[in-house]
Amino acid sequence: MKTVDILGVPVATYTMKEARDTIARQLKDGRKTRGEKAPWLVATANAEMIMMATGNPALMEVLNGADLVVPDGAGTVWAAHELGYRMPERVAGYDLVQELLKIAPAKENGFKVFFFGSAPGVAEGAKAKAEALYPGVQVVGCHNGFFSEADEQEIVREINDSGADLLLCALGVPKQELWIRKYLPELKVSAAIGVGGTLDVMAGTMKRAPLWMQKAKLEWAYRVILQPSRIGRLAALPRFVLAVKRAKRR
Repeated sequence: MKTVDILGVPVATYTMKEARDTIARQLKDGRKTRGEKAPWLVATANAEMIMMATGNPALMEVLNGADLVVPDGAGTVWAAHELGYRMPERVAGYDLVQELLKIAPAKENGFKVFFFGSAPGVAEGAKAKAEALYPGVQVVGCHNGFFSEADEQEIVREINDSGADLLLCALGVPKQELWIRKYLPELKVSAAIGVGGTLDVMAGTMKRAPLWMQKAKLEWAYRVILQPSRIGRLAALPRFVLAVKRAKRR
């Protein structure tokens, strides 16, 4: 796996197909070693996550120890190009999840999925959407993201008892990455991915930017329009650009 260093985070230079196929192989091969070795941790790194990691040692440690970090966002791809690296395309977390769910029912893949996170009812709504879009997909469990630390061992048991191969964890950054890393030794899935707002979009409680805005690299603006409370987080974007420029000069 070839990776490039973006502000200390090793991001894979994969296309969407390469990322999907790599995870699919792990889901298939991981069954042979289930319980013997920790599952894969997959992170979807956009500019905001990378910038957050530069000031959050725990998150940076998780990303450096992840089995796969994909470039989720135009900012990550821009940064790679600015630093002189080849980065073929962005691998958006939402799209990656759809690609995986699409192949999940196939006999040669045949993996089961667990939806964890978001508000009560959202995971179930996302499950219904997945079953409508991808006939035969096996979403074998759902659990919302409202829980206390005392509930966490029971959630781990629920995930393990479901027989899921793939855990989609939608707790938001950095909570989802830190939660997965904390319980990797106990989880019996083959791979776990932090997926942010993916379940909300699938359930219809959150809209994704129109395709023209995605192509114009304006998804961030659409999210702010829908959620004005996110405007404070936009400060990470100019700081990210400046940090990349400084790294390039060095």
